[in-house]
Amino acid sequence: MASQKVLKYLDANQKKHVDQLCEFLRIPSISSQSEYAEDTRKAAKFIADELKDLGLTVETIDLGGHPLVFAQTEIRPDRKTLLFYGHYDVQPVDPLDLWDNPPFEPVVKDGVIYARGACDDKGQVYTHIKALEAYIKQDVELPVNIKFIIEGEEEAGGESIYRFTEQNPEKLACDAIIVSDTALYNETTPGICYSLKGLAYMEIRVSGPAMDLHSGSYGGTVQNPGNALAEMVARLKDSEGRCLVPGFYNDVLELDQEERDGFAELGYTDEILKQETGAPAAFGEAGFTTLERMWARPTCDVNGLVSGYGGEGAKTVLPAKAMAKVSMRLVPNQDPDKIAAAFQEYILSIAPAGVRVEVENLHNANPVLVPRKSEMMTAGMAALEQGFGAKPVFIREGGSIPIVGTFQKCLKSPVLLLGYGLSTDNIHSPNEKFHLNNFWRGARTSAILMSEAAK
Repeated sequence: MASQKVLKYLDANQKKHVDQLCEFLRIPSISSQSEYAEDTRKAAKFIADELKDLGLTVETIDLGGHPLVFAQTEIRPDRKTLLFYGHYDVQPVDPLDLWDNPPFEPVVKDGVIYARGACDDKGQVYTHIKALEAYIKQDVELPVNIKFIIEGEEEAGGESIYRFTEQNPEKLACDAIIVSDTALYNETTPGICYSLKGLAYMEIRVSGPAMDLHSGSYGGTVQNPGNALAEMVARLKDSEGRCLVPGFYNDVLELDQEERDGFAELGYTDEILKQETGAPAAFGEAGFTTLERMWARPTCDVNGLVSGYGGEGAKTVLPAKAMAKVSMRLVPNQDPDKIAAAFQEYILSIAPAGVRVEVENLHNANPVLVPRKSEMMTAGMAALEQGFGAKPVFIREGGSIPIVGTFQKCLKSPVLLLGYGLSTDNIHSPNEKFHLNNFWRGARTSAILMSEAAK
């Protein structure tokens, strides 16, 4: 257990910490849109200045993209070292008209803070900074050495964090890496994540005539790129939800019985899924439960389709181009490069005659599997139970955090996926939110973790 002085400080400063978080959230640090480049740098400066004020040695590192913020306390060889990772950049806010309030004007309502980045990942990163602040402001000796590496390109697929990690393993050397960019199991049950899905993110581009054509004058005379793309997309999966890309399932690491039993004990039902998503029914790969499909089975999904005219009223054109973006979420033992190559080969093999088809691999991430039994996992479970007042469960995550695989490879240290958000916090969607109780309890958990890790 962390010092009572530390925990009392966090309790006494809850309102101040929310006000400071709101200041952070007002910075529109959308990393993927160039018009927000200066704002993204402001977010980096906000974090760097706060860590400097706490007495850490801080570096702002520019490798050509958005800057990295690296900071550390005094490194004593007799202490274990924890490296905290997070990101200060956020997703775009479209569609803006679906937000109840402006996305960069934080609103607190009924114990929930609404803003872009509230949960992903500004609020979660901030819990660690506030935990460290409590030790320093109360003049309580830190039980561990602390390092931070906070990036600004996570939402844009940038390369800075990867290059820095590969080139500076000694600088980032630690006994454990703490990543808070995942979620609790639900509102009452904390969870510790032990597996992340990988990613192969593809773009299909189809072109036909040199320009849009009159659908009456030329309809039925040339191949329609919109029709051609629809035909290819329809052949990505069968009626039972299985991906039809050859070899897609060859390397999948199957769940063991202990994992399947653990998932079943959580009591997640299709009714819960329908309530969370608003979908009329559950659907997915036959032979697996919804939770198994969500956490431990690979998926293939269209993320966007563009072709022809979609505005108000009629415009009868035969489109010159069509485009689709497709994400394949991958599970342990699947190789993103191998899957991407198989996808490209398959799409080109089923392309109809009369159009030109290009397939580009936009972004890859390796799947992650963390051992469930380790000293640091035990410390994380103990910290969660004390911080949230309930026994945590082991969970998986259907999303990807690409840097985790690079951390494992380069730093050779255990990764602790310690998330404080909820799957219903609308990350990447309008009205993103973060429950303040989870923000405060997350800060307590981070403070307790520093003590537990020292053991």
